[in-house]
Amino acid sequence: MLYDQQSSTIDPTTRDMWRIFRIMAEFVEGFEQLAPIGPAVTVFGSARVPADDHWYRVARTLGAMLARNNFAVITGGGPGIMEAANRGAKEAGGISVGLNISLPTEQHANSHQTISMNHHYFFVRKTMFVKYSHACVCFPGGYGTMDEYFETLTLVQTMKIDPRPLVLMGRDYWQGLMDWMDQTMNQKYHAIHPSDLKLFQITDDPEYACKIIVDSEKGRCWIPPHGGEVTTNQSRQISPEGTRFGVVPTISEHVEIRPTQGTLAASDQRRAATQAATARTIKKKHRKRS
Repeated sequence: MLYDQQSSTIDPTTRDMWRIFRIMAEFVEGFEQLAPIGPAVTVFGSARVPADDHWYRVARTLGAMLARNNFAVITGGGPGIMEAANRGAKEAGGISVGLNISLPTEQHANSHQTISMNHHYFFVRKTMFVKYSHACVCFPGGYGTMDEYFETLTLVQTMKIDPRPLVLMGRDYWQGLMDWMDQTMNQKYHAIHPSDLKLFQITDDPEYACKIIVDSEKGRCWIPPHGGEVTTNQSRQISPEGTRFGVVPTISEHVEIRPTQGTLAASDQRRAATQAATARTIKKKHRKRS
C-alpha cells in the first residue's frame, strides 16, 4: 500500500498517538460551533442533484420551512440536496450549517452556509450530524446517504440516541428499499423486529415532513423501538457525547480470554517497570536509615 510505504519510517504507535490529537481537535471544534445552535434538523441527500431538479426544489423549500419554524438546518455542506437545504434555510433567515468533508474528488462547499466546518474524519462528521439534530430527513442519494440513513436508524433502534423523526423524502426512490426491508429482512429472514419498520416515514410532501418534525418537537418524543417502553434495565440517561448509557455486557464464565503476545509484552514491561521503581524506593529508604 502506498500509505504504508510512505509511512514505513514512522513508528505506527507514535503515528496513531498523534492522530488522536487531530481527532480530538475535530470533536472540540464541532462541539464549540454547534452546541449553541438550538434545535436542528439534519438533511441528507445526493451531491449530484442539479439545481433544476425536482428534489433540489423540494429540499430548498423544506430548508426554508424548517428555518421559519426555528430549526437550524445541518447538511454535509456540499452541492446538490445539501446546497438546496442550506440555501432554503439561509434565505429564510435561519441557521444554515455545513459540515464539509475533505475528499479526493467531488466534494466542494456550497455558498449558503452561515456556519461552515471542515472535517477529515467521516466518523466525527457523522457524530455532529446526529448529536445536534432532533430529526433527520433523507432525500434521494447514493452510498453516503445510505450510510447516514442506516447509521441513524441503528442508533434509534438500539436506543443509543433519543428516538426522533426519520423522514424519507421521495416514495418512488425509497419504496423499493422499504419493501425489501419488510419482505426480506423482516418476513423472510426475521433479521429485524416488525416494529423497526415504524421508525421512519416516507413522503413526497415537504409540508408533511415539516409537520412531522414540528409535532414531534412539541412533545420531544417519537415511536419507541419495538413498540414498548424503556425498561429499568435500559438506561434513559444520556451521556455528554449524546448517546445513552447502557448495561455493560457480561462475559460467560465458561469463556477464557487469552491476552495477545503484544498485550503480554506490554504487561511484562509494566510489571518490570513497577518492580524496578519499587526496588529504587527500597534502596532510598535503606540509604536514609544508614
